[in-house]
Amino acid sequence: MKISLLNRPAVWVVLLSASVLLSGFAGPKPRPAAPVSRSRTFVLTSTATVPVPPAGTVALDLWLPVPHTDANQDVRNLKIDSPVFYKIEQGAFGNQMLHLRLSRHDSASMLTTSLVVKLTAHITRREHLNLRAHTPATAGKPAKKEKPDPDLARWLAPDRLVPLDPKIKQQAQEVVAKANAKTDLEKARAIYEHVVSTVTYDKTGQGWGRGDIYYACDARRGNCTDFHAIVIGYCRAVGIPARFSIGLPLPPQRGKGEVKGYHCWAEFFTPETGWVPVDASEAAKDPSRRAYFFGAHDENRVELSRGRDVELVPRQAGPPLNYFVYPYAEADGKPLEVARTYEFADLATP
Repeated sequence: MKISLLNRPAVWVVLLSASVLLSGFAGPKPRPAAPVSRSRTFVLTSTATVPVPPAGTVALDLWLPVPHTDANQDVRNLKIDSPVFYKIEQGAFGNQMLHLRLSRHDSASMLTTSLVVKLTAHITRREHLNLRAHTPATAGKPAKKEKPDPDLARWLAPDRLVPLDPKIKQQAQEVVAKANAKTDLEKARAIYEHVVSTVTYDKTGQGWGRGDIYYACDARRGNCTDFHAIVIGYCRAVGIPARFSIGLPLPPQRGKGEVKGYHCWAEFFTPETGWVPVDASEAAKDPSRRAYFFGAHDENRVELSRGRDVELVPRQAGPPLNYFVYPYAEADGKPLEVARTYEFADLATP
């Protein structure tokens, strides 16, 4: 009996290989895999030490920012060590805060000693990427569905140190006009590039760190608060919602240590992209990451609160806080300096 060549295994292998090669030339090229967002898991320890209030103090209030869970970070195993009763309050924009009150009527003895409150939490912070910020094809197309921000109108309004007066609006319009920017995404990009190109990260002298847009525009130097005062103010001035977040920076190297200062960043919104993360001050410090920080926040940070001109819960007696990243206390309604330390310890990820 004759056996057809087509029944032989070796022939089938040759034919199958040829078919695969031909289909590869004829078919569409495979899409590259989407980048995997990086993450970092660590223990954060926050310690607030309130000094003995002035003699005769009737009531002492303490507020401490509490990290919250959102789309970019998970907070677990929250633990508070406090010698007195406290409450975790919910503020605006998803902010959380610890509040406690000591009164002479209830705890007279506690007003004669310093007060130490310690917070610990396990936090996983994820890199926040919005690739649509770099894709021209997004023009005219709605962004992927994300949770609506009920405070969108607030992110178009001025802050006390970021007014939207005619001078600021004129400056913002000049920036976008010079870049020939037409869409909101192009305008936001022009503003970001302008700030990174013309402002220097420099914390010498006085005036920096308040997020005063007029100081930042005149001095052309400052820290992250000053950089993002211009970014946010100019975006709002041309009708683009922009919001402010503040927290703590972590060194890129894994390990443990103390965090000496705060860090803040921004996001802007367009219907085509949704919320786009930007970090102009980090881009100015490291020009090699300039393109990256338009559309990304790295994982080396933790957010403690959002927004400026912050009203605490319950409301403080003093004026709204410029921003809320450190403990705040009042003795009979007058601000009281609080010592604080922030420490981190990285955990091995599974």
